[in-house]
Amino acid sequence: MIWKPHVTVAAVIERDGHFLLVEEETEDGILFNQPAGHLDPGESLLAACARETLEETAHYFTPEALLGVYQWHHPGRDRTYLRFAYTGSLHGHESGRTLDDGILRAIWQTPEEILALQARHRSPLVWRCVEDYLAGKRFPLNLVTHYA
Repeated sequence: MIWKPHVTVAAVIERDGHFLLVEEETEDGILFNQPAGHLDPGESLLAACARETLEETAHYFTPEALLGVYQWHHPGRDRTYLRFAYTGSLHGHESGRTLDDGILRAIWQTPEEILALQARHRSPLVWRCVEDYLAGKRFPLNLVTHYA
């Protein structure tokens, strides 16, 4: 059996002191996460992040900086995730757009509200990404090369 990590992207979006999260139905119940998802075949990380944000929140997102790369092993599922988290800006919203299956709503929350819901985060990476954002971590997009 060949082992491979699950490659995911996440958008960490802040507006006026609030962060955009999604509330979603998962195998573990209703949880909160950044707009996030898996990299599709042939897709760049930047395109995946923009696509996932649109599909899960109906917001158009442009990644402007790499927040970080995170490796997390989900002990209950024996899966390893490799998350590429990006920050950036929103530029439009499709108010009538149907959100991805399982997404209940997109919600704006303060860091305090996010921390208070930590037991209902999809992974520990949700809060870690907010902490890194608040600490000012940013890396240039060209740190990761998409070689097509």
